[in-house]
Amino acid sequence: MQKRGLGTNGPRVSAVGLGCMGMSGVYGSADDDESVATIHAALDAGVTVLDTGDFYGGATMSCWSAGR
Repeated sequence: MQKRGLGTNGPRVSAVGLGCMGMSGVYGSADDDESVATIHAALDAGVTVLDTGDFYGGATMSCWSAGR
C-alpha cells in the first residue's frame, strides 16, 4: 500500500482510505458482521484511513473504532 504524508508535518497514511458511511445504515440496512469483516480486510491490506463520522451511526461506529 502506498503511503502519503498527511499535511506538512502529519503522519504518513495509506493513499487509499475506506469510506464507512455505507456501513452505518444511512443507505438502508447494514450487516454489522460484514462491515466488521470489511474493515478487517482493509486493515490487512494496509489501509490506515477509515472515513467515519459521528453522524454515521453513533454507538455502532464507536464500537467498530474501539476494535470490535
